[in-house]
Amino acid sequence: MKTKIYFIESSTNFNKSNLDSPSIAGSEKTLINITNELSKNDDLIVNVFNKTSEPIKLGNLEWNNINEINKYQFPDFLIAMSDAKLLSRTKSKKKFLWSHSVQTIEKFIRKKQLLPFLKNKPIMILEGEYHYKTRSFLTSLYGKKILPIAVDDDFINVKIDKIDIKKKDAIFTTRSDRNLSFLIDCWSHIKKNSTTSKLIINPPYELSNQDKINDIHLRIKGNKQDLIKDLMNSRVMLNPGHKGEVFCLAAEEARELCVPIVTMGYGALYERVEHKKTGFIAKNKDEFIKYSSDILNKDSLFLELKKNLMLKRKSRTYKDVANNFLKIIYES
Repeated sequence: MKTKIYFIESSTNFNKSNLDSPSIAGSEKTLINITNELSKNDDLIVNVFNKTSEPIKLGNLEWNNINEINKYQFPDFLIAMSDAKLLSRTKSKKKFLWSHSVQTIEKFIRKKQLLPFLKNKPIMILEGEYHYKTRSFLTSLYGKKILPIAVDDDFINVKIDKIDIKKKDAIFTTRSDRNLSFLIDCWSHIKKNSTTSKLIINPPYELSNQDKINDIHLRIKGNKQDLIKDLMNSRVMLNPGHKGEVFCLAAEEARELCVPIVTMGYGALYERVEHKKTGFIAKNKDEFIKYSSDILNKDSLFLELKKNLMLKRKSRTYKDVANNFLKIIYES
């Protein structure tokens, strides 16, 4: 008999066909990737219930509207994405809550998560060491497991043949509320050390006149291929990190495309960078400016970091994530 695994989430209207859309966030991409990979296993039946308005059935994978869940048999495993309240939508032999954010006890209670959490007794799925350490005892009372995610296959499969040392631009591809103000302050000093370099950042953000003088530009947020092109045309990713960052897919995408990263290591960013091997973890603002300037100006340093990054390509795929996921749910 096949094992039935149901995922339930309620963020927005999307399904597996939206993987390349710039409008969906990292948590939605994670759900698409993990279910696509799990569906390759003939011993599984994988169903996703969310706000999709376009049901999909492909082999042993289905995407249906969340209101249809009671028309299906109870699963062996139910995984709620982010919201403990969703765990009460159906019965299951075992339940899991996959978190994509840092949640304090106060926020957990305010978001009305505590009562359904206590009622359903889920095991927490968390995405890294930082995420694990910041999850309190009360909000992980029934156990917690670490499941690092991965990037889309398109980032893994792209060919990187030629290393262009003429590239001098820096890039920041995460949200503007994730310490972009700190980066822009640092950039005014980095720019003085590397006068031909530009800083490319994600919209939405309103550039000031001083930003324009400092060669800060908004990238056009197109499809995934546009993002891959922008990253591959950059010499370094400058990403301070943020306490709300539990994995940072943006940094992992840069790492997979062999773009060195300079960070303050805030949140989970220290997990995405090997200091002095794939980038730098600065201890303060002065170090952040120095490390960034060094990568932009010193070709030998850039090439050494690039070589180290090339050796680490394809080190984690969604096949690995799926195998680790199955181990977690079967052994918990």
